Amino acid sequence: MATNSWLKRIQNAKKTAIIQDGKRKVHFLMEDGKEMVEEYHMDTNVLVRRAWKEKGNFVKNTDWVVEVGDPELKPNNIETYGIQESSSAPFITRRITKTALEWRIRNLSYPISVYSVTAEDDGTITIRTSNKKYFKKIKVPDLERINLKPEQDRITYTHQYNTLIITYKKPPALLDLEKKVLNEILPLKATKEGEVQCPTS
Repeated sequence: MATNSWLKRIQNAKKTAIIQDGKRKVHFLMEDGKEMVEEYHMDTNVLVRRAWKEKGNFVKNTDWVVEVGDPELKPNNIETYGIQESSSAPFITRRITKTALEWRIRNLSYPISVYSVTAEDDGTITIRTSNKKYFKKIKVPDLERINLKPEQDRITYTHQYNTLIITYKKPPALLDLEKKVLNEILPLKATKEGEVQCPTS
């Protein structure tokens, strides 16, 4: 079962934990060489950030890819390449709450009546606008890990301050998996910021 497969990866990974800035930060070194870092709010145990790093090689130092939380600050490309990505282009950030997955697509100024947000058979949540100005397919790794596709009746969305906010109510299987992952993480002995060493489980 997919749920057990993801849980097994977490259980078999080498894990280190540190308490820093009011968050429990856990580093996972997976058996396949991939690295994952998760940050949990100390008071709520809600995940606030998840980032991945592929197994690197001697030629290229791979960057961290942020799955949940604010993206990494990118270097100013105008200094390197003479070009710069528009700051007004739509961009997506992901959040997780106790009961829902959330996506915020910023720099979308159209009224809410223009948008449609649908669960698709390919496992994505797809955003379309009736004026054909914006189209985006969003993958949902949290559901992929438990072999589920998004369901339309779990999707709600609102629009404010030029931001489309999409909320997906977590299914019971995901809530159960998150609880089991927390049971693996919370017993880890975590060092506090400034201490010398972070033990590996």
